[in-house]
Amino acid sequence: MAEKSYRSIVKSISWRTIGTIDTIVISLFITGKIDMALAIGGVEVFTKMLLYYFHERTWNRIKFGRIKNTGSDYQI
Repeated sequence: MAEKSYRSIVKSISWRTIGTIDTIVISLFITGKIDMALAIGGVEVFTKMLLYYFHERTWNRIKFGRIKNTGSDYQI
């Protein structure tokens, strides 16, 4: 079962939103400075979204752990 590339884009955006909030909170905790935390979060959101997209597309090409589609989702 393959996925279209736009699905990977939407998944990247949703995951990075969660990840960036986490990074900002951790950065704020460590530095104590909101401007520094936002700067760190602002940079990593783009780099990690791009890395995730290529990671996801690469895994879509790997057959490891996939089950062949039988054409029917229902058993009677």
